[in-house]
Parts: sequence; structure tokens; C-alpha cells
Amino acid sequence: MIKKTFATLIAAATLLTAGAAMADRPGAGWITIEKAIEVAKTKAGYVELYEISADNDGYWEGEGRKADGVVYEFRIDGASGNILRDQKD
Repeated sequence: MIKKTFATLIAAATLLTAGAAMADRPGAGWITIEKAIEVAKTKAGYVELYEISADNDGYWEGEGRKADGVVYEFRIDGASGNILRDQKD
């Protein structure tokens, strides 16, 4: 019984650790998340951001609301800060 419980705990810990290790992170030379938020608000016109995260494909991606009240998705190039996508969700 104790061996089975211990094995289950080890398996769960291994899965949780593997998930954390594979999480997307900003790459070297990327703009900061604060700069990405600023770009989304000033260049793309977002008034409220609901989420923003790094993607291993080289961009910040997120979701937010613009002044028209509609929710949009966006992608911002991680290195240049250029807006790559800005479309209704």
C-alpha cells in the first residue's frame, strides 16, 4: 500500500515538473512583457488586456478588449515588437 502510494506521488510529481519545464518563455533578445503590453495598448488600441503570454514560436500572444467593446486576439513579435496579428476572437 505504501509503495503504491509513493509510486503514485512520484508519477504525479514527474508529470507536474515536466509540464513546468515545457512552459513557453520569452526568448533571448525579446521585448519585455511590459513593452508588449504597451504596444498592444498604444499601437493596436487595446483598452484592457485579459491575458498575455510568451509563445515558443517567437511572439507574445494575448487577448483583450478594444474601445468598441469587442474582444480581440493579438500576436506581437517577440524581438521587434511589431504587431503580427490583431483580429476578433
